[in-house]
Amino acid sequence: MKQTMHNAFAMAGGLLVAGMATAQGFPVKPVRIVVPYAAGGPYDDIVRTLGQRLTEIWGQAVIVENRGGAGGNIGAEAAAKAAPDGYTLLLGNAGPITVNPTLFKKLPYNPQRDLAPVTMVNASRMVLSVHPSLPAKNVKELVALARGNAGKLSFASSGVGNLQHLGMELLQIQAGVKMNHIPYKGAAPAFVDLISGQVDSMFANIVGTMPHLRTARVRALAVSSATRSPLLPDVPSVDETFKGFDIPTWSGIFAPMGVPREILAKLNGDLVKVLQRADVKERFANQGSESTPSTQEALAEHVRKETLMYANVIRAAKIVAE
Repeated sequence: MKQTMHNAFAMAGGLLVAGMATAQGFPVKPVRIVVPYAAGGPYDDIVRTLGQRLTEIWGQAVIVENRGGAGGNIGAEAAAKAAPDGYTLLLGNAGPITVNPTLFKKLPYNPQRDLAPVTMVNASRMVLSVHPSLPAKNVKELVALARGNAGKLSFASSGVGNLQHLGMELLQIQAGVKMNHIPYKGAAPAFVDLISGQVDSMFANIVGTMPHLRTARVRALAVSSATRSPLLPDVPSVDETFKGFDIPTWSGIFAPMGVPREILAKLNGDLVKVLQRADVKERFANQGSESTPSTQEALAEHVRKETLMYANVIRAAKIVAE
């Protein structure tokens, strides 16, 4: 018995040492980061910023692979089904990670079962804006206006089931009002109609909204996260009116489930170092977002909670993917 236990401990120790050695030598070849959207989008600059800094640390190339389509599902599936060796990563966000599991009747992957969280990367906010002609200066007044004009007010989004749509649906649920959803094929045409007064309101990314705020073509009522934005310190958060409202936009790094924990730990450590660099923080800030490095466990918990929240919104609003 003693000899058996000795052999077992020796084997376990050997595996631990081997795992640490593998992690210390990682990577020995180029690493691929899948972006589940078409090239040229806002996530490209984020991942290329990470890739450049990681290349400096690793001495290995970091290759960005854009795999767009199906609301991020195609790229997420490709990453989830890649070899679990740490050489394929995913830059994931709410769409394929926390929204699509409920929005789509069937997914070819399960984010919480097939993808291992590595670290949160960045977070930003959406801005709830209205056409200047609308007599609402804050969220409370918008809700009162919607309540007094049942079914008459409208809101735009860049598509069914995206965060712009879900943000407004959550607001309506919490406020007990109903407005008409007008989906567009992208934020640009939605802004055109908001600016012209064809639609009354819209949640949109803070960076895309800022130019229209500067020219007073739209009026900001609130930001979508639980806290105010450094870019718009005088604009309150929706949470200040409706407690618990928190819909940030974010991205994080994930790996195929099954990657050795020592390699996951090294990936987390190296990415956190990059995300804590002053130049990276400044780069993100110029894009209207914040660097948000995290532990693997914190990202997993964020995914779990947000998936549940969006599931409740999607089911309550009876949203179906187009």
